[in-house]
Amino acid sequence: MEYAQRLENLPTYVFATIGKRIRAMQAEGRDVIRCDIGSPDMPPPETVVDALCHSANDPHRHGYASFYGSPPYRVAVADFYRARFGVELNPETQVLALIGSKEGIFHVPAAFVDPGTVVLVPDPGYPTYRNAVYLVGGELYRMPLLEENDWLPDLEAIPADVVARARVMWLNYPNNPTTAIAPLSFLERAVAFAREHNILLAYDNPYSEVTWDGYVAPSILQVEGAMDVAVEFNSFSKAYNMAGWRVGMVVGNQDVVAALARLKTNADTGIFQPIQDAAVVALRTDSGWLARRNKVYRERRQVVTQALERMGLSYTVSRATLYVWARLPQGTQSIAFASDLLGATGVSVSPGAAFGEYGEGYVRITLGHPAERLAEAMARWEKMAA
Repeated sequence: MEYAQRLENLPTYVFATIGKRIRAMQAEGRDVIRCDIGSPDMPPPETVVDALCHSANDPHRHGYASFYGSPPYRVAVADFYRARFGVELNPETQVLALIGSKEGIFHVPAAFVDPGTVVLVPDPGYPTYRNAVYLVGGELYRMPLLEENDWLPDLEAIPADVVARARVMWLNYPNNPTTAIAPLSFLERAVAFAREHNILLAYDNPYSEVTWDGYVAPSILQVEGAMDVAVEFNSFSKAYNMAGWRVGMVVGNQDVVAALARLKTNADTGIFQPIQDAAVVALRTDSGWLARRNKVYRERRQVVTQALERMGLSYTVSRATLYVWARLPQGTQSIAFASDLLGATGVSVSPGAAFGEYGEGYVRITLGHPAERLAEAMARWEKMAA
């Protein structure tokens, strides 16, 4: 049996590979602490679970759902963006439900990229920005995110011939994996750049509600003129601890939303209606729940960073996301280090190189365990480093 060449060009998803090794270790009786995958361990708000159960008990809620998202869901998304960001959206034309934002992100190249055209991706960055480009014959240009530049890309450094062929540019703040945040002034420059060069600005904002110490993450759509060139992807996975529910949205430029909707109607049949009903409730969650949840992440982060300091390792200071981005000792290869750490201690972290060549020399540590469990993971790491 021969596989399509496009599949041969598609890399294996890094967390699937890590997960396979972990399952084998667990089958041998090893106690593995997974600090690699960004999956929240805390539950959603109780009202959200109650709404799911109530809707699922309705015998009329089990048929095919709308391709585009139910009208109440799309209205709730528009209401959220108005209240949270001051952004006005038409729920009919500027909001599209997604089966988790990853699904929509993966579809972008199919809708907007032809062979020979370019996608500008942050490096290090979420692997899905890159991987789908290979399937449509597009080209990648990696925008380096460097510590000395506060993990922001230098848009002016992109070669003119690359910019001329660019169709899409991905940005993501609060950032995965670096945990960096972007000032509104940078987002304004990014919108101006996209408008000047007729580039779709695809903004991934799933950590907008995972913040603390007074930081409030913006939407790209707050920027004047952004609606002409930008869409924003968001989801309930990190915001409301609903990673396994697979529900999200893309919002913004109506022509881009329509293009993605055209693709989606050929690819899937909508999100289970009770999940959409529960998501409406999630969007109305009080700010107190978010503050209490985020306080837990902040406390967990301190457990990790204090251990890193004891080992003499630096990390990115951050007020957002559920990760810590830590620098390894000079000359240490991140994939080899993560493999050795897992084998020796049963602690799994994400190698920075999995997020791109400029992630080499770093690891990402996820805060998806109670503080006591994270303390145990870091103690194992410290013992190996001693």
